[in-house]
Amino acid sequence: MSAKIIICDDEQEILDITSMILEAEGYTVIPTINSLTVTELVASEKPDIVLLDLWMPGLSGDQVARQLRSDEAVKSIPIIVISASRDGREIAFAAGANDFLEKPYDIDALLSIVNRHLLGGEQIAS
Repeated sequence: MSAKIIICDDEQEILDITSMILEAEGYTVIPTINSLTVTELVASEKPDIVLLDLWMPGLSGDQVARQLRSDEAVKSIPIIVISASRDGREIAFAAGANDFLEKPYDIDALLSIVNRHLLGGEQIAS
């Protein structure tokens, strides 16, 4: 059974490209453009990893991360925040993210971070 990854980004192109990259590696990807549905989706799907854009309408990635971290049933699922924001790294870690990937990201960097968390789940120092 392949690892399951939920991706939430408000830019359809990024959602599509990230999904294609991860699906080509054999992962099961559940994409959503609506940040308001992420917590329910995580609760029902129990993914192995959650990828969140930081700046989205509705709920921002850090708000979603905080919601997930406060839910006992899903709080141990690794969260990787993706953003072009200068202070995105600090915001992501303050919200409880396990890792941060800067946009525009390199495909190898994306796969490296995802694989590292699937294998070990260590947190990267900010």
